[in-house]
Amino acid sequence: MSDDTSRAGGEEFARLLTVLRELRQRCPWDREQTIARLGKHLVEEAYEALDAIERDDGQAIIDELGDLIAQVLAVAVIAEERQRFRVAELFQWAADKLVRRHPHVYGDTAAATSAEVVENWNRIKQAERAKAGATSALDGVARAMPSLVRAEKLGSRARQAGMDWHDIHDVLAKVREEMDEVEGALANNDIDAAAGELGDMLLALANAPRFIEHNAEETLRRACDKFTERFAAVERLAAGRGRELKQMRPDEIDALWNEAKRDLRGN
Repeated sequence: MSDDTSRAGGEEFARLLTVLRELRQRCPWDREQTIARLGKHLVEEAYEALDAIERDDGQAIIDELGDLIAQVLAVAVIAEERQRFRVAELFQWAADKLVRRHPHVYGDTAAATSAEVVENWNRIKQAERAKAGATSALDGVARAMPSLVRAEKLGSRARQAGMDWHDIHDVLAKVREEMDEVEGALANNDIDAAAGELGDMLLALANAPRFIEHNAEETLRRACDKFTERFAAVERLAAGRGRELKQMRPDEIDALWNEAKRDLRGN
C-alpha cells in the first residue's frame, strides 16, 4: 500500500471520528444514545454488510461496511466519554492482538500452510482465555450470539477440548434419539419437557453440517432461500387457478408444493 493511500485512509478515518464526536455534542438524538442501545444494532449492521457481500454489490458493500464501522466507532466514542477506554486504545488493542496471533509473520513461529496458521491461532486464543481466567473450554462463547451460530461454536470448542461425536452418523443418531424423547414428552402432555427435548435436538442438528465441511448458518440460509422460492411458486400457482391458500385443503397445498418443486427443477 502506498504512503498516499495510507495517508488518505488515515485522514478520512480521523474525519469520521470527528463527525461522530460532533454529533454527540450537537445532535439531540445522538446525545441520547447509550452503549447498550447502539450495541443492539451492531449485529443488524453486520448482517446487512454480509448481505451486500453475498450479493457482490460493490456500492452496497461500501455503504453497509461504512454503516458498520460508524456504528462500532459510535459505541467507542461513548465508551471514551464514560472513561471506559480511549478510542486509540481500541485500535492499539486490536492491532496488538493481530500481531500476537500471527507469530509466523511477526515472530519466529513457522506456519507454511493455512491449517498451521489456524492451529497456532487456536492455541494462542486458548492461552489468552486461560490468562483471562477461563476455566472451561466453552468460556468466551458469547451468549448473545444467534443460537444456531452459538450451538455450532460450542460444538467446535468442545471438539478442540477432546469431546465430540465421531462422525455425522453419530450426530444424526443423537437427533433421532432426541426426537423420540420429544414424542415421549408429548405423549405425556408435558409441553415444557417437549420444548426442552426440541432444544436438545436442535443443538445436535446445528452441529451436523460441520461434519461434512459446511456451515450451519449458511446451510440453513440456503434452505430458507429454497423455501422462499418454492412458496412463492405455490402462491403463483394458486393465484393462477383463482384460489387462496387459506381456503385450500392440506392435500391440495401439498399437490401445489410438489408441482412447484417439479417446475423449479425443470427451470
